[in-house]
Amino acid sequence: MPVTRKLRTSLLSASALAGAAGLVLQAAIPAQAAADFDVTATVETAPVSHSGDAADDPAIWVHPSDPGKSVVVATDKKGALEVYDLKGARIQRISGDYGNNVDVRGNVVVSADDEAAGGDGAMHVYRIDPATRQLKHLKDVPTEVTAHGICLYTSPQSGKLYAYPNSTSGRVEQWELAVSGDTVTAKSVRLFDAGSAVEGCYADETTGKLYLGEEDVGVWVYGAEPGAGTTRTKLDSTGSGGHITADTEGITAAGNRLFVSSQGSNDFTVYDRGSGAYLGRFGVASGTAADDCEDTDGIDATDTALGSAFPKGVFICQDGSNGSPGGSGNQNFKYVPLERITDKV
Repeated sequence: MPVTRKLRTSLLSASALAGAAGLVLQAAIPAQAAADFDVTATVETAPVSHSGDAADDPAIWVHPSDPGKSVVVATDKKGALEVYDLKGARIQRISGDYGNNVDVRGNVVVSADDEAAGGDGAMHVYRIDPATRQLKHLKDVPTEVTAHGICLYTSPQSGKLYAYPNSTSGRVEQWELAVSGDTVTAKSVRLFDAGSAVEGCYADETTGKLYLGEEDVGVWVYGAEPGAGTTRTKLDSTGSGGHITADTEGITAAGNRLFVSSQGSNDFTVYDRGSGAYLGRFGVASGTAADDCEDTDGIDATDTALGSAFPKGVFICQDGSNGSPGGSGNQNFKYVPLERITDKV
């Protein structure tokens, strides 16, 4: 079992007060499990409708003309896709979508549902209407892999939209998607094997890199374009000398920072988006408005100003254990003003 943030905090406090005795307590915690600093969330979403391990992955949709009306699309993998406003209130719930991960590019939303197509997996494609902030289902696209994780990418070279469904078997697929009005066309353009279980992924238009999280291994970097093949390098690992505590989960970027959810230590590693250099790690602790993020699966972030609540952007994490303060109960998602992180790392 991972060391929880509450337990870790109490152990570190004991160390500060008890001198040598505290050093013994610290020694019981892996060195890589100690965050450099903690931040707190200012908003949390309404809990998802299903109990147990249900919430998983958020994706931020930025309103094209009024960023203060942006929304968060998030998965309840036990049977719904949820849409929340920036105050955390649910504004739409789409039943029957068992998506594990979700991503957004422009007004296109895609979830990866490994229970669809008779268990073979499919991508559910939606379009979000800026006037209503509501999602409309357009098409289901069965995949060669059993779609579990997903990320999207708009090629700066061709302008084409791509989706990368991936699976717990390690198989990864790249699809070219074209959405015109309510019409969706889809074509598989790349299929490869990353090794073992994959879920978190992030495709970066600023660098042309595709980041894949192999859960027990670390984060791999591939080319995002369909002709990039399978050549890869390792960003970071869960093994000796690495900074990630398995499972490797969500991956996202904002500004000049790349973030990875290090689930086993209840915190998040930070890297330079350009060079890939490791910069540090932080946790999301309990504050006055919301509790902490523990056992986090999916994350998302943007440095776009989202109105007065998040003038420098936001970081969002799934919380595997939703307690007080704030609304407690089923799992949910926490919103952290991005500058609380980037001002420190």
